[in-house]
Amino acid sequence: MSPALPYMTNPKILMQEKRNKLLLLVLISISSMTTPFMGSSVNLALPSIGKEFGMNAITLGWVATSFLLSTAALLLPIGRLADIFGRTRLYKSGMLIYTATSFLSGFAINGEMLIVIRIIQGIGAAMLFSTSTAILVSAFPLSERGKVLGFNVAAVYMGLSAGPFFGGMITQHLGWRALFHINGAIGLVVLIMISFILKTEWAEASGEKFDYLGSIVYAVALIALMYGFSILPGLIGFILVGAGLIGFLYFVTYESKLSAPILNIELLRTNRTFAFSNLAALINYAATTAVGFLLSFYLQYIKGLTPQAAGFILVSQPIIMAIFSPIAGKLSDKREPQLIATVGMALTTIGLFFLIFLNAGTSFAYIVISLFVLGLGYGLFSSPNTNAVMSSVEKRYLGISSSTLSTMRLSGQILSMGFAMLIFSVVIGQVKISQSNHDALLLSIRIAFILFTLMCFGGIFASHSRGKLKRNRK
Repeated sequence: MSPALPYMTNPKILMQEKRNKLLLLVLISISSMTTPFMGSSVNLALPSIGKEFGMNAITLGWVATSFLLSTAALLLPIGRLADIFGRTRLYKSGMLIYTATSFLSGFAINGEMLIVIRIIQGIGAAMLFSTSTAILVSAFPLSERGKVLGFNVAAVYMGLSAGPFFGGMITQHLGWRALFHINGAIGLVVLIMISFILKTEWAEASGEKFDYLGSIVYAVALIALMYGFSILPGLIGFILVGAGLIGFLYFVTYESKLSAPILNIELLRTNRTFAFSNLAALINYAATTAVGFLLSFYLQYIKGLTPQAAGFILVSQPIIMAIFSPIAGKLSDKREPQLIATVGMALTTIGLFFLIFLNAGTSFAYIVISLFVLGLGYGLFSSPNTNAVMSSVEKRYLGISSSTLSTMRLSGQILSMGFAMLIFSVVIGQVKISQSNHDALLLSIRIAFILFTLMCFGGIFASHSRGKLKRNRK
């Protein structure tokens, strides 16, 4: 055996490498925190935004959905670009775009301008989502993967926690525009620090071809499907949904014939863990994303709370998530993620079931307990599920794997908001929310929670069906 090189055993060098990796984890986790912080803050600020710009409930939903839609449409193509041209390069570009549009959102002069800026912000977010998890998996060894991913997921939930708490307070005392400016300031600090710290580049698919046609078909099909879904039951909505489904059918057929696709269909066909873990993520996010949106309306319109007071109630869920995500992630390094994630999905179902019974007289204690159960379930599900996805593929597929999981997450979020807006459209109509339609609003919220409970119940079986994880060490 050849002697070890000095730099490989030098304690100072090893310690410096450890510190750099830890700092990398902290910075990426902070950037992962900014997006959910903004999302949960904006949910609380929607009534204030609607009041200033004269927007109805459906249009207000697009302030959140436009961001999710543009992000989801570009996740797969950007994930493939990251594998080819380098994850670090795209991550830094995404941080720049996201930060700049955060500042611009705070200067919007009408609802239309705000929605357009949010669309552009979604492009930057797609670059972040497609690369952040893959960078962490590339930088840390397999034995630490669950722990690292759990820490990162906990940061996401810290953003969700800070959003309702500080978002409600900022909206009430400084106005909704300050939310975007503060988020931009945080992004600027991370961007500056990450430019000095993150020097390593990962591009295992360097030199391979990029699928331009597939990327365009995928983006157009997804936008048509999701936008069409949001304007149902109108005729144009049905036409767009049909066109989107046809586009996806062509996309899957086309991608299955390529040697270097943006979505590895063969991976979904042959890798049971990868396929069912992504399906479970899709269902979980589709059933839970709109909870904050719905409860923000419920607490402020039905219960008459201020944004700050509503934030104090909503913060209970992400706090529990943040506490249990690192624990669940670390546990998934030693035990099968299948069991932990399935228990989490079951608890999420129970939490959603409790929320079906909300009415004008529901106590705040009942709401908080429901959110505690929901947060515990989500905290137990997310980290092990992410670990299962990222540990089931070879390194050259990490970018695609990360972007596929992010696509499931964003698609689920869009579906969740789409279901909520569709129910609002049918039950309330495209009118401003006032005292006269509070009963219709409450009925809409109940219907949404019934639907989400049934979806999450089905997700229990999807999570369990993934089988035991065969960790890929290549």
